[in-house]
Amino acid sequence: MNLELKELLSTKVSAIYEKIKSYREHLHQNPELSYKEFNTMEYVAAKLKEIGIPYEKGVAGTGIVGIIRSSKHSENQACIGLRADLDALPIQEQNTASYKSKVEGVMHACGHDVHTSILLGAAEILFELREDLEHPVKLIFQPGEEKNPGGASLLIEAGVLENPKVKEMYALHVFPELEVGKLALRPGLNMASCDELHLEIIGVGGHGAMPEKCINPILIGSEFIIEAQNIIHKSCPKEVPCVISFGHFDALGATNVIPERAEIKGTFRTMNEEWREKAAILLMDLANNLENKYKGNVNLIISKGYPFLKNDEELTEKLKTKFESFFGPEKIEGLALRMTSEDFSFYSQTIPVCFFRLGVGNKEKGIIYSVHHPKFDVDSACLKTGMLAMIQAAL
Repeated sequence: MNLELKELLSTKVSAIYEKIKSYREHLHQNPELSYKEFNTMEYVAAKLKEIGIPYEKGVAGTGIVGIIRSSKHSENQACIGLRADLDALPIQEQNTASYKSKVEGVMHACGHDVHTSILLGAAEILFELREDLEHPVKLIFQPGEEKNPGGASLLIEAGVLENPKVKEMYALHVFPELEVGKLALRPGLNMASCDELHLEIIGVGGHGAMPEKCINPILIGSEFIIEAQNIIHKSCPKEVPCVISFGHFDALGATNVIPERAEIKGTFRTMNEEWREKAAILLMDLANNLENKYKGNVNLIISKGYPFLKNDEELTEKLKTKFESFFGPEKIEGLALRMTSEDFSFYSQTIPVCFFRLGVGNKEKGIIYSVHHPKFDVDSACLKTGMLAMIQAAL
């Protein structure tokens, strides 16, 4: 990137930094849960209107889609997509900052307030520079990233990738483990698919001294957990990342009471769709076999969540080169595979994408907590880096 453009962009970002910071603080104070982001939608719409960017709101419920075109762009010309998510989490914030959440039990603990503010700032500058854009830019403010079926899937169904067609898409995500001022990327496989496991076991309860007269749902559930781990780990192809975990086992008996019912909840994650489907069949077979073995009722429901996320390798390397040129190679890092999930993956199954990480951590300021933690926060300087990064993606 030439020095003149670099200085121009840095100057423009610095000029609107305090305003974008106030956007972030407003959004942080007023979080809304997935698919209920009505006030957030109106707030974003008002800011786009102030800038002069045409938009459509109410897309897939609470989504907003804007478009930036120059005078030389046609209405049907393929565009570049930039995405930010809108929703918050059902977490009680424990921070004491002046901008802490005003909503009891709801918090922007995953940085979606940061993502939205950054995209608004990037949009303002891109709109000013619209006559220099090679491609139109579609701004996608997406609801419901945190909750199935995923707002991305609903927006795709609503046609967000068409009219005009999105040829490639970019998104960033806060990354507290990374120092503020830095960015991180990984070409290829990035994040896992995510399926929820819900197991209900109905047996025959009774006295703990007479287990032979009972069908113990705790024993059935315990065997399911152990055998599920064994089956998945033995059957998974060696080259495919995969994990199965259980975090909930509820059976309300007592020391001398065998309960009638037990409930188990877990997660299955992988990075291969064929193996994902095969694993689901193996788990269902296990549940059926245990039902036949113990004569209880073993009901397994697999709630299919997000697919795996794969960054387009060429697109990612291209963006990495831009970042290294603009920020310096010392500010750009690689990433390890993560078994967490993200509904941006739905876009990655359809078009070339790049999902990258934004450093927001600052140990000296005590900004060290991970996402989904009640004390999560960011160093607001990340807003500048984020705006510049999203602008780079669109240029």
